[in-house]
Amino acid sequence: MDTNGEGERMGGSTVVSVENLRQVYGSVVAVDGVSFEIREGEIFGLVGPNGAGKTTTIECIEGLRVPAEGQVRVWGLDPRRERDALLPRIGVQLQSSALPEHISVWEAVDLFASFYPRSGDGRHLLDRLGLAEKRNTPFGKLSGGQKQRLFIALALVHGPELVFLDELTTGLDPHARHAIWDLVRGVREQGKTILLSSHFMEEAERLCDRVAVMDRGRIVALDAPDSLIRSLNAESRVVFTAGGYQADELSGLPGVSRVEQSGERVAVYGQGAEFAGAVVTVLARQGVHFRDLRIEQPTLEDVFLALTRSPAHS
Repeated sequence: MDTNGEGERMGGSTVVSVENLRQVYGSVVAVDGVSFEIREGEIFGLVGPNGAGKTTTIECIEGLRVPAEGQVRVWGLDPRRERDALLPRIGVQLQSSALPEHISVWEAVDLFASFYPRSGDGRHLLDRLGLAEKRNTPFGKLSGGQKQRLFIALALVHGPELVFLDELTTGLDPHARHAIWDLVRGVREQGKTILLSSHFMEEAERLCDRVAVMDRGRIVALDAPDSLIRSLNAESRVVFTAGGYQADELSGLPGVSRVEQSGERVAVYGQGAEFAGAVVTVLARQGVHFRDLRIEQPTLEDVFLALTRSPAHS
């Protein structure tokens, strides 16, 4: 796996450069020698178990923390020492945020827009985020998902060139999550650069051009999601239901590694381009009346589980 971030590179200049970043809290090493670059116009994902060092890394890039060792540069600027020059160009959605209970949605958007010399169309942004009907609702009356969408709006209201999204869709229902994903893709299409931290592997797989997997303060893999999945060399699976069918003979098909059967439920594991087609062809030739057939491909979640320690040890 490409821990140096070579893989499927995009064009564009370097926006974020992190070199040998190290951060400690007492005797705990939160980030241990992390290095990577984020290029202009890409969505860069940072994933890992709780305690892996993701949020600390992001906060050092944002200038919210001073690294114990190493160097962080954003457009060549030091996020701490040259913060005033960077603030108008970045947008930040923190993992945990709060607002006064009585401030309305529109008042918050209008207030945050006033902090910057230029701002985008706040009304259009609320509409895209499904908050237009809540524009006069006090913050304290919003649901958890609505609050999350408001914080995303506040991060984007001034049209930043670099956007930090930490746990982007926590608390959102599936419809809202997909709407946010569309919004993020739209932001990138405008030429913006995005650093996304997420516990949802499907989110990172769908949105990110490259993903860094962190574990115990280190980057253990960095590449495009498809490349990470291919490098895992994991098995695909054909799953179906068939009453009275004995699936043992499927084990002899090309690419099949094993067959598991529990009652009417059959799972066939294997690899290769011909694997799934061979299974379906044999079932059809035998006249097997199967149902609920699906083909399950390896995902970024499989990569995550293979490369990181179990949550019980996080």
